[in-house]
Parts: sequence; structure tokens; C-alpha cells
Amino acid sequence: MTALTGQALVGDIGGTNARLALCNLADGTLSDPIIYSALENDSLESVIHKFRQETKVDFKAACIAIACPVNQDYIKMTNNPWEFSKSQLKSNLGLDTLLVINDFTAMSMSVTCLPRESLVKIGGGEPDLSAPIAVYGAGTGLGVAHLIKHGDKWIPLSGEGGHVDLAPANMSEDMILIALRARIGHVSAERVLSGPGLLNLYEAIAMRNERLRTGLTPADVTASALSPNPDPDCLEALNTFCRLMGRFGGNLALTLGTFGGVYVAGGVVPRFIEFFKQSQFRRAFEDKGRFKSYLERIPAYVITEPKAGLMGAGATLRQELGAVL
Repeated sequence: MTALTGQALVGDIGGTNARLALCNLADGTLSDPIIYSALENDSLESVIHKFRQETKVDFKAACIAIACPVNQDYIKMTNNPWEFSKSQLKSNLGLDTLLVINDFTAMSMSVTCLPRESLVKIGGGEPDLSAPIAVYGAGTGLGVAHLIKHGDKWIPLSGEGGHVDLAPANMSEDMILIALRARIGHVSAERVLSGPGLLNLYEAIAMRNERLRTGLTPADVTASALSPNPDPDCLEALNTFCRLMGRFGGNLALTLGTFGGVYVAGGVVPRFIEFFKQSQFRRAFEDKGRFKSYLERIPAYVITEPKAGLMGAGATLRQELGAVL
């Protein structure tokens, strides 16, 4: 174990904003994030220079989490106008260490340092701290990652699991799949388990019932479902979303035996956490026939910490520099 000192930059870059903060390398604590608009700033490099000027901290290490593939030197973001070379950015900023990781790699690593009050448990037993972990979350898309421990190191396993085929399990879900397939072709899990996916669910259900309202946003669907006099199609869409989140989480748990827990992240679910707790999420999570008893033991949690991505970036950097998490 290496005793770390000083501060480093951590960043969480999404489609519209960049959140930057300082990470205390000794213990992983964060400063309050500063948010920069991707539309109002020319580049990631320019906002990091601004951040340096505002904080007056000359850091030499950084970890940036980005919502796009990061396996090449040149990064061109999917829903953000910024693009850059990792090696050139490191050189231009005078950094000794620069890590650029996927946003769900950061989200999975946050599990190593999240306080218990940032987690809402939904069923299952106690986690096996030596077993694999699954993390997935609905936002603009559907992110998926796993986390395993080898010796004293955590190893995140990133991928594009949100794009696996949607797996309906009853006639109602079959009809939704048929309707979406007719409209968009291939129907991945992300097409229903995301902000835009919630709207897709509503439209498929409302069209089936011949009462589609146009011009709604995902927030409108959620608000109407949660209102004292809910729109029945919006309510069915939100119930279906929660149920399908459970099915998807159960599939992740089966795939890697995630007795370390299954964690629901992302910006969508925390907006209706009480509804989610009372939904069919857990029933659907365990609804795997002969393997129901297997899944009953696996705990599921919702991450409610808004700085989880930044915390995960800090944990990734600290481990890279020699800390034991």
C-alpha cells in the first residue's frame, strides 16, 4: 500500500455538462463539484484550465469518466461536441498521470467507497464482499458494468451490456416488443430502460389502447404516473419500466453470480425511489424459474449519491497510484 498525499482532478463528463472536482488522494474525499456546459465551452481542455484558475490547485494527476467508448487514444464523444487525444491532453495539461475511463467503470468503482446512507436496499440477503458485483443504470442510455476483487485490487469490467436484446416474459411485454420492433427494428434493453425508453414504453402502451398523447417527455410520463389521478397508460409504462429493470438486473446477477450485490445507478430511478421500492422490481428480479432461490439471496441496491461517478473516478485513480481501497 502506498500512502498518498495531495489533490488530483476528477471529472464526470456527460452529454451536456462536465462536472469537475478535486479528490484528496489520502482519503478519497471530494471538493464540491464545479459544473461547466459542453455547449458553452470549446473543449474539455479549456474547462480544465478554467477549473485550475478557479481552484488555484496545480494537480499532477487526473481521472476523467466519460459517457462513451474510451479504448482508443482519440476520444469523440457520442452526445457531446467535445473530442480530444488523451496523450495530447495529458501533455498540454502537464500531468504525470491521466486516466480516461468509461462512466460506468467509474460508477462501478464507486461501490467501493459509497456510504451506506447513499444506498437503498431492495430485498435479498447480505452481500458477499469477495463475490462479483453488477452495476447498471438508466439515464440517457442504459449503462452496465461488473466489478470483481482479485487480491487487494478491484477490477472493473466494462462493456456495452445495455444493448443486449430485450427479453420480455409475458404477453403484455411481448406486445410492447412487437410494437417497438415494427417502429425501430432491433429492440435492445436500452430502448426501454432509459429516459427515452420510458417514453417508448408509454407510446407502445398508449398506441395499443388507442389513446396516444403526443409531445410528452419522459418527465411528463413519470409525473403523470405519480400524480393523485394518474394517466393509466403512463402508470402502466412506469410499472413496466420497474418490472423490466428487475428482469434485467436478475439476468446480470445470473450471468456472473453477483453475490456481492446488484446496484441500480443512473439518474432515472432515484426520481421515483418510493414508487420503485413498492413496484414489481424485486419480484421480477427473482422470477427465474428454477433459479428463484438462487436470486433470493442476492441483494439489490439503488445508488442515490449524486457524486457517485466522481467518487468512482477518485477511487480508480487512487488505486492506480497505489492505494488499497
